Amino acid sequence: MASLQLPLISPIPQLVHATTPDSANKSLLFVDFVGLYCKSKRTRRRIGVTSSFSSSLSRFANKKKSSCPVNATLSVDRRNISPPSPPPPPPPDLKPKVANLEDIISERGACGVGFIANLENKPSHAIVKDALSALGCMEHRGGCGADNDSGDGSGLMTSIPWELFDKWAESEGIGSFDKLHTGVGMIFFPQDDILMKEAKEVIVNIFKQEGLEVLGWRPVPVNTSVVGFNAKETMPNIEQVFVRVIKEENVDDIERELYICRKLIERAANSKSWGNELYFCSLSNQTIVYKGMLRSEVLRLFYYDLQNDIYKSPFAIYHRRYSTNTSPRWPLAQPMRFLGHNGEINTIQGNLNWMQSREASLKSSVWHGRENEIRPYGNPKASDSANLDRAAELLIRSGRTPEQALMILVPEAYKNHPTLTIKYPEVVDFYDYYKGQMEAWDGPALLLFSDGKTVGACLDRNGLRPARYWRTIDNFVYVASEVGVIPMDESKVTMKGRLGPGMMITVDLPGGQVYENTEVKKRVALSNPYGKWVSENLRSLKAANFFSATVMDNEAILRCQQAFGYSSEDVQMVIENMASQGKEPTFCMGDDIPLAILSQKPHMLYDYFKQRFAQVTNPAIDPLREGLVMSLEINVGKRGNILEDGPENASQVLYSSLLPQSESDDGYNTSFTINCILMISYTEWTKNIVTFVQLILSSPVLNEGELELLLKDPYLKPQVLPIFFDIRKGVEGSLEKTLIKLCEAADEAVRNGSQLLVLSDRSDDLEPTRPAIPILLAVGAVHQHLIQNGLRMSTSIVADTAQCFSTHHFACLIGYGASAICPYLALETCRQWRLSKRTVSLMMNGKMPTVTIEQAQKNFCKAVKSGLLKILSKMGISLLSSYCGAQIFEIYGLGMEVVDLAFCGSVSNIGGVTFDELARETLSFWVKAFSEATAKRLENYGFIQFRPGGEYHGNNPEMSKLLHKAVRQKSENAFSIYQQHLANRPVNVSAVVLRDLLELKSDRSPIPVGKVEPAISIVQRFCTGGMSLGAISRETHEAIAIAMNRLGGKSNSGEGGEDPIRWAPLTDVVDGYSPTLPHLKGLQNGDTATSAIKQVASGRFGVTPTFLVNAAQLEIKIAQGAKPGEGGQLPGKKVSAYIARLRNSKPGVPLISPPPHHDIYSIEDLAQLIYDLHQVNPKAKVSVKLVAEAGIGTVASGVAKGNADVIQISGHDGGTGASPISSIKHAGGPWELGLTETHQTLIANGLRERVILRVDGGFKSGVDVMMAAAMGADEYGFGSVAMIATGCVMARICHTNNCPVGVASQREELRARFPGVPGDLVNFFLYVAEEVRGMLAQLGYQKLDDIIGHTDLLRQRDISLVKTQHLDLSYIMSSAGLPKLSSTDIRNQDIHSNGPVLDDVVLADPEILDAIENEKVINKTIKIYNVDRAVCGRIAGVVAKKYGDTGFAGQLNITFTGSAGQSFACFLTPGMNIRLIGEANDYVGKGMAGGELVVTPVENTGFVPEEATIVGNTCLYGATGGQVFVRGKAGERFAVRNSLAEAVVEGTGDHCCEYMTGGCVVVLGKVGRNVAAGMTGGLAYILDEDDSFMPKVNKEIVKVQRVTAPVGQMQLKSLVEAHVEKTGSGKGAAILKEWDAYLPLFWQLVPPSEEDTPEACATYEATSAGQIYREKALVSLAKKSLRLNKGKLIARTPPPPPAGMVELNVDGTSIGKPSKVGYGGLAR
Repeated sequence: MASLQLPLISPIPQLVHATTPDSANKSLLFVDFVGLYCKSKRTRRRIGVTSSFSSSLSRFANKKKSSCPVNATLSVDRRNISPPSPPPPPPPDLKPKVANLEDIISERGACGVGFIANLENKPSHAIVKDALSALGCMEHRGGCGADNDSGDGSGLMTSIPWELFDKWAESEGIGSFDKLHTGVGMIFFPQDDILMKEAKEVIVNIFKQEGLEVLGWRPVPVNTSVVGFNAKETMPNIEQVFVRVIKEENVDDIERELYICRKLIERAANSKSWGNELYFCSLSNQTIVYKGMLRSEVLRLFYYDLQNDIYKSPFAIYHRRYSTNTSPRWPLAQPMRFLGHNGEINTIQGNLNWMQSREASLKSSVWHGRENEIRPYGNPKASDSANLDRAAELLIRSGRTPEQALMILVPEAYKNHPTLTIKYPEVVDFYDYYKGQMEAWDGPALLLFSDGKTVGACLDRNGLRPARYWRTIDNFVYVASEVGVIPMDESKVTMKGRLGPGMMITVDLPGGQVYENTEVKKRVALSNPYGKWVSENLRSLKAANFFSATVMDNEAILRCQQAFGYSSEDVQMVIENMASQGKEPTFCMGDDIPLAILSQKPHMLYDYFKQRFAQVTNPAIDPLREGLVMSLEINVGKRGNILEDGPENASQVLYSSLLPQSESDDGYNTSFTINCILMISYTEWTKNIVTFVQLILSSPVLNEGELELLLKDPYLKPQVLPIFFDIRKGVEGSLEKTLIKLCEAADEAVRNGSQLLVLSDRSDDLEPTRPAIPILLAVGAVHQHLIQNGLRMSTSIVADTAQCFSTHHFACLIGYGASAICPYLALETCRQWRLSKRTVSLMMNGKMPTVTIEQAQKNFCKAVKSGLLKILSKMGISLLSSYCGAQIFEIYGLGMEVVDLAFCGSVSNIGGVTFDELARETLSFWVKAFSEATAKRLENYGFIQFRPGGEYHGNNPEMSKLLHKAVRQKSENAFSIYQQHLANRPVNVSAVVLRDLLELKSDRSPIPVGKVEPAISIVQRFCTGGMSLGAISRETHEAIAIAMNRLGGKSNSGEGGEDPIRWAPLTDVVDGYSPTLPHLKGLQNGDTATSAIKQVASGRFGVTPTFLVNAAQLEIKIAQGAKPGEGGQLPGKKVSAYIARLRNSKPGVPLISPPPHHDIYSIEDLAQLIYDLHQVNPKAKVSVKLVAEAGIGTVASGVAKGNADVIQISGHDGGTGASPISSIKHAGGPWELGLTETHQTLIANGLRERVILRVDGGFKSGVDVMMAAAMGADEYGFGSVAMIATGCVMARICHTNNCPVGVASQREELRARFPGVPGDLVNFFLYVAEEVRGMLAQLGYQKLDDIIGHTDLLRQRDISLVKTQHLDLSYIMSSAGLPKLSSTDIRNQDIHSNGPVLDDVVLADPEILDAIENEKVINKTIKIYNVDRAVCGRIAGVVAKKYGDTGFAGQLNITFTGSAGQSFACFLTPGMNIRLIGEANDYVGKGMAGGELVVTPVENTGFVPEEATIVGNTCLYGATGGQVFVRGKAGERFAVRNSLAEAVVEGTGDHCCEYMTGGCVVVLGKVGRNVAAGMTGGLAYILDEDDSFMPKVNKEIVKVQRVTAPVGQMQLKSLVEAHVEKTGSGKGAAILKEWDAYLPLFWQLVPPSEEDTPEACATYEATSAGQIYREKALVSLAKKSLRLNKGKLIARTPPPPPAGMVELNVDGTSIGKPSKVGYGGLAR
């Protein structure tokens, strides 16, 4: 095909910095994103203020009532502002707009990635071939569309294959290319040929304008027959363009010129109809990217070039994408132009807004004044990966090295890092320097990058993505998400390692060098004197003392509290609790009051906001145990120019009009002006340059003294802006007008040089006609205005406010732009509380811990800081500086006029109140301060606890009484009264939940109820909530399970495990009682107390192989409605001996479930856990529990593609046993919106038929079921109401263990009061089903199937709401169509399969089957590859189903050779002895309950085994038994939540032994940071040869001591001996040889529960030495016996062993006294 489809352009000599029509107008600032818009049509006024615009200034008087004198106060609404004419607007395509959350959440993804590089820089086709082969071996890390054929994306980046292109050029008569001066573009064009021609013309014209010559166009040869149906529909035309860059000789300059051209082309294309169909995969002189919406193995088949032997490259980066959204978009496949990204940027909205904000200030000499032409730098329509790539590209093209760019964008957790602090302080200086300049792009990320000269990889600060690397003797370096992706001769491997948190590895291709982590960073950090710049220019705000007396009198405090919306609950339950305890208050039972927009009561503005949280696509992180990666530090002051290095960036340079002239001008006195001049040179002064220095705040919470220090700061030139609005001329319009004036005043202040804006609602005297603007509204409006006027980087915002006291309030203010907050009224309330007579009396009488007045305020601030860390962590964000301005919230109930002005870019799907309505709500609080009726005390609105006359609660005492009467009397009349109670709420309570605003209407005639499907069919769709045994009592848990099994519905175990005694049907019932379950009444023969749904949560409590194989359904709990993004906690007083045994833990020791990030920290890892569960129990459906939030549909699409059978959407109003109040109230969304989005997104993506949709949250009646059905749900969950039906009286004290009716208590005397019988719950569900039948008949439908997904039946009710008539529920009532299958067909389809797996091959072996069936010994050797995942899981399931966790007496001795895939040897049972000769990936030994696992490298390796990483991250997660021996190192989180296994390993990454509750871990080498965080049981022995261990231990719980107890020494030595025997470890052998020398180098980690054990207590030995040795001898004999008769225990069945016999675990350790109920072998 002829290449010259368009005429060649003669070259026009032109410099890079030549003026173009776009660049000529230097006054224009191009600060928008291509294709970005704000959804509303409202536009913000651009306000320009000249520097000569003078302001009238006032001061705060330094009186008692006002706690801090303010230097400069700019009055907002008491002056006439006449802004000068605004500057001319920018072109329409670059009009400033803010990043929109809806665009951002529509694209989520994760992936498998890797690179291959040749250190000699020799190009070869073998590298390309190996990369494609590796890509194929990571297909399981990618996703497929609904057609099961269109991949989510795969791609390859290589150097440019000049030989291939020269051959083509010669065939076209062009001649060989000049490699130095030629750029190659890989372009996706519009499908339409005419549009493609038009696009080419634009491209050629831009190149011509820039003086580049187009040499030719090459259609890329492709094979379209291999493309999936969906991908083919959107497949672009793909061509390559070759251009000559004539005037540049330097590679960097050539790349810069090509970058400018591409940016100009993108800008030109943006105004065209085909603009979003044109995409440059790459345009470079160095690299090229081949990619598409293709599966891994299809990439090579699709692009013929990749099959060509003359396609050669010295490196290749490969990438397989797993997108949660399946709408095919070819450009979003990866690699991008620089990066291949496996991960999720959680702070993307803030990152985009800050990047836009800094566009006006970015300058670099390399651009020669053309910076305007390369804007915008971000695009919210693109993925987070694409935007990170854009940011990296900007930095690199501006002269940064790739390594430096990545260190700036994705910094490691360098604070308090022992290695960096001691050995590499210059690296700490580098990070300190950039901390105030660039907010981190925070979130889990493995980033591979290349500019053609350097190839590298780095990991995020948490290490939440796997990354392994190895080097061979023939000078190849490999990095990959998994090992085993390329066949490898292990004898040639000279180095094996892994990237840990924040680590980096680079390959210098021209230099032929590999640089590992600290080498890379040291080279970058030494390139400039960062330490000098930082020490000279950065300052920290010194802590100021708290006030020691109240500033206001009690009457003034009360008036203030009333004016700003405080209730008595806020003061007593929140503020006072935080002041006394230093932590957030805990509550229970969920949020059952109306949404703020539906409430008749006035609410603070914060209540309209819900915190977003991480689920599936990105993990929440753990602020409790992994806080070392988190920081609340934030810098205030002007930020510098990120494109240039220099001291002026640490010490900001501000080009201002003139120095302050006099006090009347600006409020500063002459001495300040002189001081300023003294700080700078005379030359600088004459240039009007004043140096301003950033200030570091250790946290965003300021006391009054610290705020005063800020206001006196000589460099920041702070400006105080009061935020009161005047209503003397009426409320209408007053709030909005004042906000606009406030924004104008802020604009003027910044242009006049203020680097700190203090928005303040403080006043000496409150005035009835001047209420305060809600501080959140003020902060948001100013923040948005400054972004859109290019001024945001020049200043910081501080809120000085009375209206901020809860952690949610602080989070909202910071999320919408505030850098710090002084909560002066909350602090005053703390002081008032401490000085009150009641508090003093309680402290004197010892009924309350004594705290000083200063300590009370410190406690409050401590609680706020801890709460902020928790809120950041639930979104997976580590740094407050990244959270600031990131807008990680959803809005429920604000109209678009409010959102557009103050919260632009946030999602508000249902509309809501206007400015005037918001003003009235604000006023309803304000007037209380001036009313005689409310002068004496604060009102109790009843938002937290139910009270008569307070806010309406869905679960109220009257409701529970009526329900109890109906189900206990089995009375239909009584149930009718219950229904009427739900329907007829008190006057003014129009709606509690969104569905109350809807009704069902049909155009059909009613039919007789007799024609409707029977109740027994409907109840099979009902489930109960995941309430754990521990949170609720055994009686409640079992009664609910029995009731659901009678009905054919499903109960849920929750995350506490389950007693096997419950799994068999009862056959011994007499008069309703059974000796098997003697604590229950109302039983029947044939009842079973098993939970059909067995939950697997982050704590893995009670998850054993037997538990898993006895489930009808397995639920993965990602999030909980009452506290999404957080883990759970079972207080120690609820951990009885029975609960501890089921959970494999210690009685009385609190149990914490971490946030879900250990093996479900990305979509591909969740897919792996789904795979694991299908593996161990192929007969159980796997469900995934999510919580409603914006973007849930995208997440659910990913879950459906991950092979889940069921997706559950929970609403924010679900119950909980215990949770912080702020989590119950302020996280998660209504299930009506979540269900609607999920159902419609799945239908749009062709995935709805794959999954059953279940919904729960606040269900109480058949009406709720019908509404959910119309919105698309197949099954319906009932939580709190099921507990109420069994006896709960809604006392709301579940978290105290004092439940008066024994429903939620473990106290024996309270459990004895449990009133429920299974029949009560059966009656309730049958009544609900009959209610559904009646409604179906009324609508004219015969079965639920007929209405599921039929949103056309929904109508918005004509209800008069108290607050607004502007709610819009069209989103819920819209339709995306119906599934192709009926709901019944979807529910009855086969369980999803893992497909052909290695375990099935093993189980097909007659010898293996015989060994399992007849408990024989068998030896087998099998080859394994990385695509063989969860190997042994299915075998273990078969054994566990037949014998339980401890009963198998045979031996399956299986040796595997090769590289094992993820979850190798998961769920092993006793009698399974597994040996792997090779290496393994993540999750080795996950959930193992017994047996033995040995991992050792092959013989004759080229590397030293103890220095190599041979198993991945999160090994032994949730193990409950067995032994593991690893000859080599492990990755992060080794033995997390291990509760009984013993392990020996030769090195680990960070977080070793995290959350351990039992067992023993020995590490014969170096460990990472944060060892033993949350370790409450078990022991660990760590070898410390270089005295570097102590700073790495988390000493919060464990004691660190030398191994002095003889029994401990014996335990350690015996494990090391076993390790050497099993693995042949050289390190272990050396230790044993010199035992006396090595023993003193071991540390023993001992949690409190183990302090009195013989292994840990040296004095214990002295008192009862004979007893211990006798016990040890017995155990030793038992172990020998176990080895001979592998796993054979005294009793195989659940009943306890006979009295006097020793019960042993499979590893021989003593279990202790058998329990009366249940089974042994679970816990020690």
